[in-house]
Amino acid sequence: MAACGTTGTQPSGSSAAPGSAATIATAMVPAKTAMQLEKLDRGAVAVRGSDGTLVSWRALATDAPGLAFNVYRDGKKLNAEPLATSTSFNDAAGGTGAYEVREVVNGTEGAASKALAIDGFLTVPLRRPDGGKTADGKEYTYNANDASVADLDGDGQYEIVLKWDPSASQDNCCAGFTGNVLLDAYKLDGKLLWRVNLGPNIRAGAHYTQFQVADYDGDGKAELIVKTADGTRDGTGKTIGDAGANWVSGSGEIEQTDRTGSRRTEDGKLMASFAGRILKGPEYLSVFEGATGRVLDTIPYPSKRGDVDKGGDNPGGDELKARWGDAYANRSDRYLAGTAWLDGKRPSAVFARGYYARTTIAAVDFAGGKLKQRWYFDSEAAGVPKGYSGQGNHQFSVADVDGDGRHEIVYGAMALDDDGKPLWTTGMGHGDAMHVGDLDPARPGLEKWGVHENMAMARNRGAAMVDARTGEVLWSTAAAKDTGRGATGDIDPRFPGAEAWSAASPNLFDAKGNVIAQARPGQMNFMAWWDGDLQRELLDGTKISKWNWQAGRADVLLDAQGAASNNGTKSNPALSVDLFGDWREEVIWRAADNNSLRIYSTAIPTTHKLTTLMHDPQYRAAIAWQNTAYNQPPWPSYYIGEGMPK
Repeated sequence: MAACGTTGTQPSGSSAAPGSAATIATAMVPAKTAMQLEKLDRGAVAVRGSDGTLVSWRALATDAPGLAFNVYRDGKKLNAEPLATSTSFNDAAGGTGAYEVREVVNGTEGAASKALAIDGFLTVPLRRPDGGKTADGKEYTYNANDASVADLDGDGQYEIVLKWDPSASQDNCCAGFTGNVLLDAYKLDGKLLWRVNLGPNIRAGAHYTQFQVADYDGDGKAELIVKTADGTRDGTGKTIGDAGANWVSGSGEIEQTDRTGSRRTEDGKLMASFAGRILKGPEYLSVFEGATGRVLDTIPYPSKRGDVDKGGDNPGGDELKARWGDAYANRSDRYLAGTAWLDGKRPSAVFARGYYARTTIAAVDFAGGKLKQRWYFDSEAAGVPKGYSGQGNHQFSVADVDGDGRHEIVYGAMALDDDGKPLWTTGMGHGDAMHVGDLDPARPGLEKWGVHENMAMARNRGAAMVDARTGEVLWSTAAAKDTGRGATGDIDPRFPGAEAWSAASPNLFDAKGNVIAQARPGQMNFMAWWDGDLQRELLDGTKISKWNWQAGRADVLLDAQGAASNNGTKSNPALSVDLFGDWREEVIWRAADNNSLRIYSTAIPTTHKLTTLMHDPQYRAAIAWQNTAYNQPPWPSYYIGEGMPK
């Protein structure tokens, strides 16, 4: 298969004549599962491209065998025979007409779905908040940041939940005051459903607010679960806790700090600075109704910081350091969150605290209008084996690693079973990025590819491929220092499984660890299924590129000019997700002026048919946790790539 892009070659799978039905189907029906799946509509879209208009729609896990489809433009049927082996149709003569997809059962047409029209990208207008001033008088504005999607109102269509990040946000390493964090819910036409203001006692920054959105109680409408505090206001204006409380350290004494969050006294001693940090006061976990933003229940945050208010110049003191590894909340306020089907039926919210040293993780269910803790893990608790502290990443992954129909938590270099008990630890310590999926289909089960930062703990292994069930290191690459980034995906059709690469090595490796090229992609942030074949494309910044394995370079397929990526060098989109249309992924970026979101969907024909990725529980869980800290690309529970079963 030839690579596509500036080489002028055609992507594999797009060779069907314009206007003709696809003839090759790669059908992926998930294994029978009791895990709750969303009730989605067809998600039909009509995307104008250079070769016509591509009409595509969802195949659902609940579809009856043999279900077929007809495609209409302005009331005229376009396909000669019902389409049973494809969920896309390219109309070479397509223009600005109105498209519709109709189900066909035993030759009789049934339910019809109007297609959403996209020309270039879909614009979702935003209600950008007004800026403000921090406690030390610095002005800030708001940037549209990470997003999640869920069916908030039960209509079978996805809505967007968006985090607004103030320009005065801070990293945990640094002292300083921030603005409030806001969460908005939008329909795809830009209608604002609600706004939640997390208030002054939630610090703004990539490691503080991890918001989870899913249908936790199984009523067909999603909820939002997020860490809150005194002064948080829900979507109806109701305040949680004490509306007048201010737990922000140093509000009355502004200090000059260096980037480590510390200041020097006159005698040159280094003293922790707490200006802008929040080291005392109650912490909550709240659940909000998806349709209205109304708070439904609030409980104490399950992973407690402890009583660290010692007063004076060093309010954290030795107790905070003993508990978490430092005395100024850099480590204690490193939060992570995700969503997992721990009982094999309904999703639970998982909220964690700490990963450089002590690690605490709690699973919480929402049922009967109440939040209830399912289990709690503490790496320093009695009875927990040594080696589970200091193993977390800036994110975690959710997957059924042991094949029992329930999800486990892959927390960087260690994993917990579905009941919260220790499963395995490699002892290789913290890392900035990881991928969990069926990366080597020749092996049973799933694999994890990740990079590592602490060379002493990792024993000079910069990146490693690990058995996700046991933690066995399958192969690794050597490094002498922190390996910051790494990625994996099937980008070269000549080799089975996913290729892997990282900043630790200039080489490209196959799934077994063999060097297959001495040139690797420079892109190591995100991946996306975009063109017509089964290989995954490179997503970095505001560009989607195809790895040209023949020339050893990345060729640009999409350059989203006028859009902007998020989170500095992480360069991630607001969200990468199979949002609508066929199985391939949409990418949501913010417009550079922060007044809208832009949703890009491929216009490239494909001959492959897969069930919507959102009906794979591992992929669906990945969409929920994608906004956590250092965002990572979503992976399904099965292999997608060259040579996958038909």
